[in-house]
Amino acid sequence: MKAITSYLIATYIIVLSICNVGIASAQQSTKKKTTTAQKAKLKKSQKGALIGVGAGAVIGGIIGKNNKNTAIGAIIGATVGGAAGAIIGNHMDKQAEKLRKDLGNTARVERVGEGVKLTFDNALLFDFGSSQLRSETQESLRNMAQTLKTDGQSSLLVEGHTDSVGSTEFNRALSEKRASAVSDFLISEGVPASRFKIVGQGESNPIASNSTETGRQQNRRVEMALYASDEMKKAAQNGAISLR
Repeated sequence: MKAITSYLIATYIIVLSICNVGIASAQQSTKKKTTTAQKAKLKKSQKGALIGVGAGAVIGGIIGKNNKNTAIGAIIGATVGGAAGAIIGNHMDKQAEKLRKDLGNTARVERVGEGVKLTFDNALLFDFGSSQLRSETQESLRNMAQTLKTDGQSSLLVEGHTDSVGSTEFNRALSEKRASAVSDFLISEGVPASRFKIVGQGESNPIASNSTETGRQQNRRVEMALYASDEMKKAAQNGAISLR
């Protein structure tokens, strides 16, 4: 299943690459007619418009189904593609910029497809073995909550991860408690609870080797996905949200 998923993600990236080649060619052919501002690279949102609704939604849907409980799966699984996808992507471009300012070094913020992926280092959020948020990071999360409240139509997946130290049961429970701690804090700051989905992955989805301390530290993390809700998709398709 992982091999199939990797292939599909690679296919999705190839589609984006082909679109980028087309964009570069078009820009070169009209070089003498464009202004300096028009020569700027297109944002992810504009590139997304070149992915057909069929290709984007079908590939995204398959990947999302195979990874329904992961941040990357939630984002790609919500892919719309076409003009609506460009509108959603433009909105996510702006959200990502705001979240980078809100969180600083507390989290890595990445634009993925038509969504935003955030990765929090557990060492910055929690003490070892604890699911209680450290006071030092609460201000960053409070700033993040203010940004999320201005964006009432995106869905949020929060998932906790651990290293392999300890029992499988303990790690899964701890990872869920940590994901809940982050979402509960954001909810307490006014972000509607209905927008959240919580998942405790435990040690099942490492991003590095658990055989070294450096690898184990990378695996101890909380990831969050921001992606379009059904309401946002409908609004983008109906023109209620526009590229501005």
